[in-house]
Amino acid sequence: MKTVSQSQITQAVELLKQGEVIAYPTEAVYGLGCDPFKRQAVEKLFHVKQRPMEKGVILVAANVEQILDWVELQGCDWEQSVLQTWPGPMTWVLPLKQNTKTTMPEWITGGRDTVAIRVSDHPVVQQLCLAFGGPIVSTSANLSNHPPAISCQEVEREFKNQVFCISAELGGLLKPTQIREAKTGQVLR
Repeated sequence: MKTVSQSQITQAVELLKQGEVIAYPTEAVYGLGCDPFKRQAVEKLFHVKQRPMEKGVILVAANVEQILDWVELQGCDWEQSVLQTWPGPMTWVLPLKQNTKTTMPEWITGGRDTVAIRVSDHPVVQQLCLAFGGPIVSTSANLSNHPPAISCQEVEREFKNQVFCISAELGGLLKPTQIREAKTGQVLR
């Protein structure tokens, strides 16, 4: 897989820090992302996508260390099931830690006591999250009820230059990543 230019990553990270929405390649489709801890950024993402905020979103990270402060994983019955699929194209719904110093905003969780997270092995997602210093939002790059974009050209057509797009190859999956509930192993998508 061809690597993306460092200048695209740098520009994307600057935009994320400014509360902007970006588009980037994932395992199967282009994703829209923003800083999950800036409410205005997430609101902008939902506005661009024309989607209600109550649904919550998936976070994507470069490694497990980027998410351990928020989720119950280490020492849990489901730890090995999760870790054997990461990094990779599997999204897990994990319970939030109780009494953590940093709380997960309800605009990410949709008001639930869980959060959906994927530790991706896509090189662009990894570069992006490492350069950003943490997880970012990952939702498909499409307007509600439209098919997800699979190129920057489609992103630009769909969103009329409202988002910066990192141009690189998709990961090769034919459909969006599977989502599983960590406690039960149940497949949700």
